[in-house]
Amino acid sequence: MHRTAGEGFRVLIVAPYGRDAESLAQLLLQEGYSPEIHGDLAGVAASLGDDTGVIILTEEALATGLDSLVPALEAEPAWSDIPFILFCAPSRARSRSSLEVRHGLPPAITNVVVLERPLGSATLLTSIASAMRARQKQFEMRDRMRDLADSEARLRLATDAADIGTWDYDPATDRLRWDARCKALFGLPADAEISLADSFYPGLHPDDVDAARAAVERAMDPGGDGVYDIEYRTIGLGDGVERWIAAKGGSIFQDGRVVRFIGTVIDITARKQTELELDRLARTLEQKVAERTAELEAEMASRSRAEAALRQSQKMEAVGQLTGGIAHDFNNMLTGVIGAMDIMKRRLADGRTDDLERFMDAAATSAQRAAALTARLLAFSRRQSLDARPVDVNALAAGLEDLLRRSIRENIVLRIVTTQDLPLAVADANQLESAILNLVINARDAMPDGGQLTVETGAVTLDAAYAATRPDVTPGRYVVIAVSDSGVGMPPDVLEKVFEPFFSTKPLGQGTGLGLSMVYGFARQSGGQVRIHSHPGGGTSVKIYLPVSGDALPDAAAPAVTHQGQGQTVLLVEDDGSVRLLVREVLEELGYATLEAADADSALPILHSDRRIDLLVSDVGLPGINGRQLAELARRQRPDLPILFVTGYAENAAIRADFLGSGMDMITKPFAIEQLSAKVAEIMAG
Repeated sequence: MHRTAGEGFRVLIVAPYGRDAESLAQLLLQEGYSPEIHGDLAGVAASLGDDTGVIILTEEALATGLDSLVPALEAEPAWSDIPFILFCAPSRARSRSSLEVRHGLPPAITNVVVLERPLGSATLLTSIASAMRARQKQFEMRDRMRDLADSEARLRLATDAADIGTWDYDPATDRLRWDARCKALFGLPADAEISLADSFYPGLHPDDVDAARAAVERAMDPGGDGVYDIEYRTIGLGDGVERWIAAKGGSIFQDGRVVRFIGTVIDITARKQTELELDRLARTLEQKVAERTAELEAEMASRSRAEAALRQSQKMEAVGQLTGGIAHDFNNMLTGVIGAMDIMKRRLADGRTDDLERFMDAAATSAQRAAALTARLLAFSRRQSLDARPVDVNALAAGLEDLLRRSIRENIVLRIVTTQDLPLAVADANQLESAILNLVINARDAMPDGGQLTVETGAVTLDAAYAATRPDVTPGRYVVIAVSDSGVGMPPDVLEKVFEPFFSTKPLGQGTGLGLSMVYGFARQSGGQVRIHSHPGGGTSVKIYLPVSGDALPDAAAPAVTHQGQGQTVLLVEDDGSVRLLVREVLEELGYATLEAADADSALPILHSDRRIDLLVSDVGLPGINGRQLAELARRQRPDLPILFVTGYAENAAIRADFLGSGMDMITKPFAIEQLSAKVAEIMAG
């Protein structure tokens, strides 16, 4: 509420004659506002600040120090436009109209509402409430602009780390912008002047000019899809070095014409050289194999060569599919972030802030999609951080029913079938929910004309005889979650590929192809298995097998802790400067004093000192001594020290129960500010 906001809550009043100021202040106090009476505008000028919400003044007050107020208003930040409410005498009692009064104000006072006296309290309070809400919107826009700057800084760090160059072409002005990496790939210094005609095309290998020109023209054709994806060679304009480049991007169209052409470039020279070397080695190996197998029977030699070629083809296909899928999706997401932020920079440069929210939302959505893609890749590779605990699968399935019903269409009948006395399973409940939701969405898409979808729980014992025929199965008792549909089904050749990353039966752009591979990776990392049965026209059934738990359900989760720090000291150890800055800001806002270290070597002297330390927050993947080893060293010196690990990926932290000790907790990157705040408050509250 604007009355209780941390900023912009004061109402400044200047009414020099009569008891207008006192009466107005009394009314506002009764309504929960924070009024403040000033004798003249000079006092208002001295009192301006972030807690200023609205200024109320009478027409007579304009003669009490306006020359002091105007410089103070002009010194306000660009985002700030303090609202004014001006009381005027009735129109019949004055020579100027309300419009003339408004136009007579200095240019620094633009956000003004003119009210004629006398007026009712309801009208006055409505105007004040409206002005206060508008003032709060200004603070929200300021915070979003700050967040945008932080996001842009993180994006620059990401492109720096990935060694990705960027380019931006404006067809209307024929202006081409390259960053320093892009220029370096064409053998140019960072300060070189460039253009499409004088730099891009002349910098290409003569054999690749025509193909590159055709790709640019296709991408900028309003009748096409706007996609630009090509590999070409450059001959450095300044150094004459030949390089291989992979370029990806696309055009932005408005009213049937291209207005922007943007994208990224990556140096793939090493990859190309490796491919040539592999090709040479392959030819050499083939010659040696031919010489050796010439001594064998012709049939055996032919079979061996065929098997070797098939294995190599399968390996290359899998690697190509994986890298191609990652590059495609991440380039799309980076384009969304880069494009949105570039547009916002243009808007801000032009002073246009009224439409920034949708571009901020677009950038945030692309960043969140990138985070989700990373999470799915970790799940597929069985490297995600799992918080495996005993789980009541019946209760979990029942709790998901409302979400699942909202995720399917009305022409699909959903049934949740649970088995009584079902044992507890060992799993990460959040990841299990995500896996079930993935399977339900796949089932929904497999039933375009409707049908029946069943989520069923059960238990099964897999004996040694069964496991002997399946090397990836461990004998034992399992909890089974089956998601079955009556949809179109899949033929055998598709079934063989469904768990491969980036393989999808959906049209291009309607799925990443990581859903089933994520489910498979989660089940295998949890010590279980996934089985799928399907045939064309007969629907599909996917079963997740999870190990049975021998433990009881853990106690119900405690309510969210809203603990505020009281100056306790936190030692933050993080090698990434931007992450360290972010975490430090959160800790200081929570009321903690923060000590920083970039690695374990810098942290150990602090831990060995006599300084008070109430919490250690450490990245797991530190250079040299890792975060877990640092925690062990810290506990030798400070046995009761609480420790919070922050990790993006660490192989030995994949199962939290095996990784964490007493008084330790973990949060995974990327995380929201609220998640980190809650986790620190929870562990600090004990």
